[in-house]
Amino acid sequence: MRSRYPQSLAMLTVLLATLATSALAQGSATTQRIQELSYQFEEAGMAMEYQLYVPTSYDAATPSPLIVLLHGLGSNPGGVIRYQGMTDLAEERGYIVVAPMGYNPRGWYGSRGTGRASERGPAADDPDNLGELSEMDVMNVLELTLEAYNVDRDRVYLAGHSMGGGGTWHIAIKYPDIWAGLGPVAPAIYTSPDALSAITHIPVIVIQGDEDRLVGVEGTRTWVAKMAELGMTHRYIEIPGGDHSRIISRDPDNVKAIFDFFDQHERD
Repeated sequence: MRSRYPQSLAMLTVLLATLATSALAQGSATTQRIQELSYQFEEAGMAMEYQLYVPTSYDAATPSPLIVLLHGLGSNPGGVIRYQGMTDLAEERGYIVVAPMGYNPRGWYGSRGTGRASERGPAADDPDNLGELSEMDVMNVLELTLEAYNVDRDRVYLAGHSMGGGGTWHIAIKYPDIWAGLGPVAPAIYTSPDALSAITHIPVIVIQGDEDRLVGVEGTRTWVAKMAELGMTHRYIEIPGGDHSRIISRDPDNVKAIFDFFDQHERD
């Protein structure tokens, strides 16, 4: 089962990224203002892309909240930042949103270890330290954004979908002092929820479809139950009949729920 999941999800998220980029770029004025950027990733020896949205209300004299947004397997920064309602809500609420690549579409942000998650197909040519580079890319892009903009350091949030949801858990647990809130959606995570003991101070909103055939609802419920056991501030939205992708890529109400939750929480 573990080997079939990445292949199926790769096809789904590539399609998702294509739909998001083509349809939403035409349908929303805010998506036209997304910046396609890159930086020199020295440890990888290459230029690395990322995408950024800065609201028109941004004022360098006033700190702004920031969301770091992680894409799913087979997708890319341009796909996830164009999820329906994402940049419209960022504009409305005054959020900067930055979406890193995570080295490549299958880096897993370190959540499946420092190496490659697969040896098959294109993954066989990935660097031996793919997971390490993927995680490093996220932290590099965060640092670049903090340097370039006046960001409220008590309102830096981390969210992601699928592989990006698993990356949200992993990176938050590894760097627990940065984040004011987390938003993992259909999170693909293969480690124990016992690790949540490192982030009991961070509020979390989790969104999951109960008919998700790629990330099973039972696994997500286990993590949610652990949050309850630890007394964590959290909100769990389980979507009856919800699938893996449209619950967030095509449902601005669920995107809004994430913004609403983040609006209520600052870093302790």
